[in-house]
Amino acid sequence: MHQPTSDLRIRATKPLVAPAVLEEELPLPDTGAGLVARTRGELASVVTGMDDRLVVVVGPCSIHDPAAAVDYAERLRDVAAMYAGELLLVMRVYFEKPRTVFGWKGLINDPFLNDSFQINAGLRFARTLMLDVLARGLPVATEFLDTTLGQYYADLVSWGAIGARTVESQVHRELASGLSMPVGFKNRTDGDVRVAVDAIRAARHPHWFPSLTREGAPAIMGTAGNEHAHLVLRGGTSGPNFSAEHVRAAIGLLREHSLPPHVMVDCSHANSGKDAGRQPAVAVDLAAQIAGGERGIVAVMLESNLLGGAQDYRANPLIYGRSITDACLAWEQTLPVLATLAEAVTARRSRSN
Repeated sequence: MHQPTSDLRIRATKPLVAPAVLEEELPLPDTGAGLVARTRGELASVVTGMDDRLVVVVGPCSIHDPAAAVDYAERLRDVAAMYAGELLLVMRVYFEKPRTVFGWKGLINDPFLNDSFQINAGLRFARTLMLDVLARGLPVATEFLDTTLGQYYADLVSWGAIGARTVESQVHRELASGLSMPVGFKNRTDGDVRVAVDAIRAARHPHWFPSLTREGAPAIMGTAGNEHAHLVLRGGTSGPNFSAEHVRAAIGLLREHSLPPHVMVDCSHANSGKDAGRQPAVAVDLAAQIAGGERGIVAVMLESNLLGGAQDYRANPLIYGRSITDACLAWEQTLPVLATLAEAVTARRSRSN
């Protein structure tokens, strides 16, 4: 008898909806397509230094409640209009949560928070929510963690991220080289920036790699390279890296490799010591650098939610508007941070004139 050698640890398989089927079920309207195309172009202009506004990617650490996320989007929409001349606000709409060991892995993986892992439902929730945010006139940003899932909603995304845990991954660099939007590469979790610069260099080149088409068929894809790949400083176990000294060092490293000398700085994660309440202090430091004439800082990221802090995802009932992953800044605390950043852009322009 033939000895079994495959799928020995696979307990079950379920059919996965094809990306094209989901896109047909939940299509992108013409107005949304126009918004995505326009804001991708604007983001590209900012990260290459052609537009002197500041990009601010702001929103929950991760999405677990689409209704609360839409509530947040409606509030952010009004602020985006208020500061449109100084800030290009992009809502953080993250559906995948990388785990160091284990835990809830995001809305797509487990949308009902009960270990039922109804991924097809999660994909529908994710695409529906992005469409809802776009319908409110806001562009969306997300992290591409699973290299397959992007096919289900990449057409809706204006800014993408490759995270600190995957920045060394060859397949993520290849993925980014074919993505249609500007992509930020975070420095590694230990704080190493050179690895992210290497990733940017790789993503700017064409690649051939195996993947799945939007119809769900296996294929070999060839990319053109992503000339709008850029660096995100998020600190690391070695400490924060948002200071003027760190920013200058990162820009120097980019120049060394003939890359655009522009960075995004994440006010959260290791730059805030994983303390959401310290994000405003980080933003104030960055605002001072910007107001002082620093043109290398072109973007900032904030983790913000309706309510501050975090709660355990197993809590019953969950508190509406509060993160179930990393702690976030409350909405009321976020508003003065955005005002400070807008004022810094105005001050930088005054110095230029």
